[in-house]
Amino acid sequence: MNCYQCGNQLFGMTAVCPRCGAPLRTAASHQASPALGDNLGMRILLPVGRSPWAIAAGYAGLFAVTCFLAPIALLLGGIAIYDLRRHPDRHGWGRAIFGTVMGAIGTLLLVFAIYSAGQTP
Repeated sequence: MNCYQCGNQLFGMTAVCPRCGAPLRTAASHQASPALGDNLGMRILLPVGRSPWAIAAGYAGLFAVTCFLAPIALLLGGIAIYDLRRHPDRHGWGRAIFGTVMGAIGTLLLVFAIYSAGQTP
């Protein structure tokens, strides 16, 4: 093992370099810490590692029951699915599919309501 600061060759287990006094890193500190989005617990609590389009589609899907926001939920769900296919490292498939399904149902109900309102004399 060599000192990362001065290049002095080190033998044995030492915490600091005897030549320059630099603190030595252990093998554990060289390992990259996992991304916040890779932690399941954090993904449950916070929207980390998710596609922003999937987050928007999920919330729009919640409000799609009002039928007026349903076409927006359908559009955002489609964009979210496209974004998730382009970035496989992101999460949020559940929200994207929920937004798409709720948007489709709400849009169908909206079209039916508009059609029914036009049929009454």
